[in-house]
Amino acid sequence: MLDEETRKSYYRELDAFLEKALAAGQMILPARTDIFNALAATPYDSVRVLLVGQDPYPAPGHAHGLCFSVQPTVSPLPQSLRNVYRELHDDVGCRIPNNGYLKPWANQGVLLLNTVLTVRAGQANSHQGRGWELFTDRIIQLVAAKQTRVVFVLWGRQAQKKLDLITQSHHTVVEAAHPSPLSVRKFYGRRCFSQINRDLVEAGMAPIDWQIPDV
Repeated sequence: MLDEETRKSYYRELDAFLEKALAAGQMILPARTDIFNALAATPYDSVRVLLVGQDPYPAPGHAHGLCFSVQPTVSPLPQSLRNVYRELHDDVGCRIPNNGYLKPWANQGVLLLNTVLTVRAGQANSHQGRGWELFTDRIIQLVAAKQTRVVFVLWGRQAQKKLDLITQSHHTVVEAAHPSPLSVRKFYGRRCFSQINRDLVEAGMAPIDWQIPDV
């Protein structure tokens, strides 16, 4: 479905940029084999929720291709994810797990998509404007073309810029401030997780089990 996109000039330039950075000895995150993990974990036909993130965590060992998620061994958790867990507990009563590995959400149809899929280690936002946004916009457009309901979850201004890509009325949108420490006061109390499940059930779909198991 995305083969045509990878043949476009912008994507070839993006690929060349990444190859040059790696050849220069830069550490690019996540690992090359993990860049497209979100798409692998949540195939197109199974997408019921699309959570839009920004770019991968810049700390080595954290990012693995799913937005907001970290490898199971990461401790302490990134502050944004801890804030998500606090709201999850307050909203739907989930126990705070001992890890930040969100793949159980992905396995249930939650596409955890960053708008930028790589970052230079230690430098947040360092790969913005290199072409990833065009690629992930196309993914959002393809998901928005689905004939079954998708709940689009847009946290923060960057994610909310994607609202124009969601054109079909059978989809729903859940918006809130970003859960980062800078804006979390406006994130708390929005009850996004229960709203997502209400929207799914209204469309005849099973709700998401938001509880992340301990490892």
